[in-house]
Amino acid sequence: MVDTTKTVRFGILGCAEIPRKVARAIDLAPNATLCTLASRSKEKAEKFAAENGFSASVKIYGSYDRLLEDPSVDVVYVPLLISLHVRWVFMVAGRKKHVLVEKPATLDVAELDQILAAVESNDVQFMDGIMWLHHPRTAHIQQLCFVPSSTKRIGPIHSIHSTTTMPATPEFLESNIRVKPELDGLGVLGDLAWYCIGASLWAKGYQLPITVTALPDVKRNSAGVILSRTGHSSINYTVTTVNHTIVYLKILNLF
Repeated sequence: MVDTTKTVRFGILGCAEIPRKVARAIDLAPNATLCTLASRSKEKAEKFAAENGFSASVKIYGSYDRLLEDPSVDVVYVPLLISLHVRWVFMVAGRKKHVLVEKPATLDVAELDQILAAVESNDVQFMDGIMWLHHPRTAHIQQLCFVPSSTKRIGPIHSIHSTTTMPATPEFLESNIRVKPELDGLGVLGDLAWYCIGASLWAKGYQLPITVTALPDVKRNSAGVILSRTGHSSINYTVTTVNHTIVYLKILNLF
């Protein structure tokens, strides 16, 4: 049972599209409430709050710093550009507030190590925004694949075919933040392939593979950002001393 006696108070930095869904999820949760919203423009934040039907009790700030100074905030949700994640997680953790960061958390492992060090040193919790991992369907799949006592057990996974696509208009390919290396340099790898790779690691219990092989079949824009990745990739988990397992991962990711 969910403990509804303690209410977790959330603050949101920024007014992008994904916070609309997260704000609704916070509102629907029995033990959470949205208490603050901040944008670099107070007018933009007020408009965002009105469009999404936020309660009049939600405090609106015209700067991110004002939200971090608010003692009523327990957790700060950071759906900003990936290139800004390290900076603002450091700021949030430094104020002794827990942090929920939109996926992917960072541009590389070195940045993630910095974030983890910051939250650990400030004794706060860190989580990245991975909805599907917490979905009841995922728990059911886990039961079928990994629980030996399950009567309908599928067993260990040996082959994965993973595809994620989305429509992309010429305007999107020209101006969206995902195609701007200075804003979100991971392109399709961080936005779509992230799901394929993450699900594959989950399916193998986050055991790191011995080798990863991928055909260099990518399409980049003029700035060098990857727009599509097609072709065959293999993740090798073969270990001579235990079970022999090779996962063949077929990835198709397209904007």
